[in-house]
Amino acid sequence: MTRTPLTPAPVAPAAERRTPSDLLRQNPLIAVLRAARATDYDRVVEVLADTGVRSIELTLSTPGTFEHLPALRSSLGEQVEIGIGTIVTPDQARRAIDAGADYLVTPVVDLEIIDLAVRAGTPIYAGGLTPTELYAAWAAGVTAVKIFPAQTVGSAYAAHLRGPFPDLQFLPSGGVGLADVPEWLRAGAVAVSLGGPLVGDALAGGSLVALADRARRAVAIVRDCRENGQAGSAV
Repeated sequence: MTRTPLTPAPVAPAAERRTPSDLLRQNPLIAVLRAARATDYDRVVEVLADTGVRSIELTLSTPGTFEHLPALRSSLGEQVEIGIGTIVTPDQARRAIDAGADYLVTPVVDLEIIDLAVRAGTPIYAGGLTPTELYAAWAAGVTAVKIFPAQTVGSAYAAHLRGPFPDLQFLPSGGVGLADVPEWLRAGAVAVSLGGPLVGDALAGGSLVALADRARRAVAIVRDCRENGQAGSAV
């Protein structure tokens, strides 16, 4: 399969780059959900929304995600934004946009997918790790780059990236725990993606009470960072 080369074009004009939503600016957490089937999302998403998590990423490793998205959106109204992640092909990106995804998330830098999202006016967070990958995605017009897997490099890596790329907007994903959230926000992250450390076993029938407790703690951590002026600001 032929891959689009990563040679970056000139940085996309600011007018073409979609900024993060107001919901994400005010509540810079993204809950990443992977389940055995899409209907397992429902109660977990409801608990997350009730406890103040305002951005949910549904992953395409979960069967039925495209088909179930409209029902979730209808049940949540405007209190939560829902994106689709683990997008690795342009066809998946088109289907996500057509299904009404509020944003797209990829684990890789694919310039064709980024171009599709930019042209559609849909926010996109493209995942990469090396400076070359991350700058190529930023230059192509992503809303923010997704440093993935973030646990591998830590928040200091993002601070170093800001040296040559001072305007780069980023969010960490992959292995980030609740205790790691403050340091990533201090490093300037637009938001922090939390999967297993937040969701736990809730999608497999685990305690929703425990999920609510973790979600409240995550929201409180972010609120404390913002009140102390430690959270990064999105452009």
